[in-house]
Amino acid sequence: MRRIAMRPVGLLAVAALAAAALAGCSSSGSGGASGSASGTQALTLYNGQHEQTTDALVAAFTKDTGIKVNVRSDDEDVLANQIEAEGSHAPADLFYTENSPALMQLQNKNLLVPVDKSALAQVPAQYDSPQGDWLGVSARVSVLIYNTKMLTPAQLPTTLAQLADPQWKGKLGLAQGETDFQPIVTSMVKSQGVAATKTWLNAVKNNAGSNLYPDNETLTSMVDSGKAAIGIINQYYWYRLKAENKGAVNSAIASFAPKDPGYVLDVSGAGILASSKHQAEAQKFIAFLGSAEAQKIIATSDSFEYPIGSGVTTAQPETPFDQLKPTDLSVADLGDGSQAITLLQQAQLL
Repeated sequence: MRRIAMRPVGLLAVAALAAAALAGCSSSGSGGASGSASGTQALTLYNGQHEQTTDALVAAFTKDTGIKVNVRSDDEDVLANQIEAEGSHAPADLFYTENSPALMQLQNKNLLVPVDKSALAQVPAQYDSPQGDWLGVSARVSVLIYNTKMLTPAQLPTTLAQLADPQWKGKLGLAQGETDFQPIVTSMVKSQGVAATKTWLNAVKNNAGSNLYPDNETLTSMVDSGKAAIGIINQYYWYRLKAENKGAVNSAIASFAPKDPGYVLDVSGAGILASSKHQAEAQKFIAFLGSAEAQKIIATSDSFEYPIGSGVTTAQPETPFDQLKPTDLSVADLGDGSQAITLLQQAQLL
């Protein structure tokens, strides 16, 4: 899914979204009516996660509980802004994201309710909401992707800062509009400060030149085809490309140096809207996401993400989760991503 940075939205956009909500508009994605409208137990899930895996999770939950879930999928930042605009009229009961900042955005505006402690206990506390308002579900890490016909492992940078070096001019590709890129910018700010991050963003923009792509799927394909020599993605994009091409790829991935600002572990999660009329059923869905059954679905899916709950480990051919060496940023440190968006806008990368 392409994820387009839209925070903050303008007043006209907010008004339009609110009007759509008041009119009961809920047909922009794959979902349908809310439970309250249908008179059934059906939940409505706003989904910013990988659609195929979400569909598998929803099917398993419904089979176990009999509770139907209508899914509306879109980019997580679009959905977060829509929830804000809809307010108490939001037809959604739940919000499921790829990255924690979208959930922190809603948490900071008191739009989520606390998740049951028994559900939170299924996942290590550092991957859940600091306030207990959302559950961490899975994780991914940022890596370098490089074209193996253009670069050797010995030629690769080992730090995020090195991508600003003029030697990467015309070789670097960026999917700067992806919400996945915002935690990397936030990480740079935490490590180097605002001024240094501005300088870095201007330098990598110059190095990328015309190699600015709308999403990480495109960036991954462009590096693999040699249109760009190197880029920053989350690891699962490359594993998915490799699986789709049955291993016949012209690219590889490499980790940044341990604890480098570019080595970011980001958490996907889910929360319950305060406006939901189906709190009990929504709590059951959140608890299911952290269960061994759901975590095994994630571990064996084509999302290639890391399960983080109930003692389940990935079955995919990735670096084992316990061998990753990301920077020490917490979900609280990554925040709601608003500072990263501002810096990207100032650099004219958004």
